[in-house]
Amino acid sequence: MLWTVASLFFGVVLLYGGAEGLVRGSASLARRLGLTPLVIGLTVVAFGTSTPELVVSLEAGLAGKGALAVGNAVGSNIANIGLILGVSALIRPVAVHAQVLRLDVPILLVVSLVLIGFLLDDRLGRVEGAVLLAGLLAYTAFSLIKARRESAEVAAEFGEGVPPASRSALLDAVLILGGLALLVVGARLLVSGAVDVARALGISEAVIGLTIVAVGTSLPELATSLVAALKEEGDIALGNVVGSNLFNILGILGTAALVAPLQPAGMSPVDLGVMFACALVLLPMMLTGRRISRGEGGLLLASYALYMLYLFP
Repeated sequence: MLWTVASLFFGVVLLYGGAEGLVRGSASLARRLGLTPLVIGLTVVAFGTSTPELVVSLEAGLAGKGALAVGNAVGSNIANIGLILGVSALIRPVAVHAQVLRLDVPILLVVSLVLIGFLLDDRLGRVEGAVLLAGLLAYTAFSLIKARRESAEVAAEFGEGVPPASRSALLDAVLILGGLALLVVGARLLVSGAVDVARALGISEAVIGLTIVAVGTSLPELATSLVAALKEEGDIALGNVVGSNLFNILGILGTAALVAPLQPAGMSPVDLGVMFACALVLLPMMLTGRRISRGEGGLLLASYALYMLYLFP
């Protein structure tokens, strides 16, 4: 059991370190290639913080652990809103950017419903994966076009989270390759440890994916959102959470299902319903004064705690 706990711990540490290295190296290289901070922020940084979920879901899918792969993405979406956004709002009320309210959250609701529809037969096949990936490409292209039409102030805001260029292109390559290596090793340790925990405790791999694995792979989003909240940049924290949730469904499950069809045995309609409800409840919260208050943050956090009690009665 000690090795299992060590696998989980070191798996999470390696995933976090790998994501940091990959994002910094890729962002620096993108700057050298002449990409603007706006484009880097919307693509390299946004996708880079979700690489732990991507690599873990791919590893689980290839190992035939479909429940772990889907549970990781669904659980991350629940944790991003209930845990991460809840804690961020408790630190400081989270401001709401108009685009997130009018466009991004409604798109997240539609995408969540599409995923639920795809999983009605307890399977996510290659065709569904291709559809989800096509949706990611369309959303990314639309975001880039729309962002370029925004004011210089908005463009600068998107670029605030972009790391500076490193000292040399060689260092960029080391960070990228080292980050990828850490991600692969960390994913294998985390998946192996999660499966062992499920067997030892007699609970389903889906539940482990929805909880331990989901929270572990969401650490980059947690760090980004907490730093944004402490800097009174709550709109960045909200945009990070919503963008990550969209990528979890479209990019992560799309890629994993395209590589190896997923059969998420043990996933309950309740889990998918909670994922959708978390996105749905954001709308009335954001409409009250264009911000998520501390009280609403506490409500999100309490709801997440209740969901954990449901999974571990």
